[in-house]
Amino acid sequence: MQEELYLQYKGLVFTLAYQLTGSASDAEDVVQDVFLKVHGVDPKRLTNPKAYLCRMTTNRCRDLLKSARRKRERYIGEWLPEPIFTSREESLHAVIREELLSYAVLVLLERLTPVERAVFVLREALNFEFAEIAEVVGKSEANCRKLLSRAREKMKLAGDEPIRPEASDEAWIRRMLSALERDDAEAVVSLLAEDVVLVSDGGGKAVAAVHPIVSKDSVAKFLLGLFRQIPYYKGGVRIEIREINGQPAVTVRSGGEIETIVLIHVGRNAIRNLFFVRNPDKLRHLNRHD
Repeated sequence: MQEELYLQYKGLVFTLAYQLTGSASDAEDVVQDVFLKVHGVDPKRLTNPKAYLCRMTTNRCRDLLKSARRKRERYIGEWLPEPIFTSREESLHAVIREELLSYAVLVLLERLTPVERAVFVLREALNFEFAEIAEVVGKSEANCRKLLSRAREKMKLAGDEPIRPEASDEAWIRRMLSALERDDAEAVVSLLAEDVVLVSDGGGKAVAAVHPIVSKDSVAKFLLGLFRQIPYYKGGVRIEIREINGQPAVTVRSGGEIETIVLIHVGRNAIRNLFFVRNPDKLRHLNRHD
């Protein structure tokens, strides 16, 4: 029975754990821990295996988040979630793409407490009913509704804010790359929102902007500066568009290794956020499964 449970629910457990922690490596560990513990559970207690596994996963992730918060207080620069491959051909974890939040929303989840994060993911990503959420997190339905409302307020999510990736992002990426290759500052600026924000995560292990870069002029200057350095980069640079976190993203390689992932968030007909993940620890998972 345990093998059947693993085959049926490993994708759900990984998808839930990844969104609760923002870490693929932690999610892999949670999958192992949860199914190892389930192996010794009396089958009579598994009348609702989905709820049981989600409760175990949520509890394990809440413990991980408590220790992670202490580590992130000492983190150098901005902290971003670990990116993952999600195309059918590349994903080794059977990530349920239909139950995956957009990368921009994953970033906003960092503003929440562990229980708020759990309620938000269970409701908005996995489409659980409030009665199911209440059972998983050990709160009343009314309390869960309040927690969801509070979470959306903290994340400043507008009513029309997409919580899943939009397929049109690749066109924006290609337009941006084309403008940068032409060194066309005016074209780059035209693609950016007035309040655009660029966040770069190097974790003190790779060169990155320590603080967010704001305003279209500053972001454009930063991007153009990066592209002008490409011809002088040791080992050469190869830029590709790959599916990361369920959406098209820029993959930058040097010497055969992925060394930067860039995800963008488009809203109201302009690029609103750019997320640069450069910390090699967060790219190790991608390079291992590439």
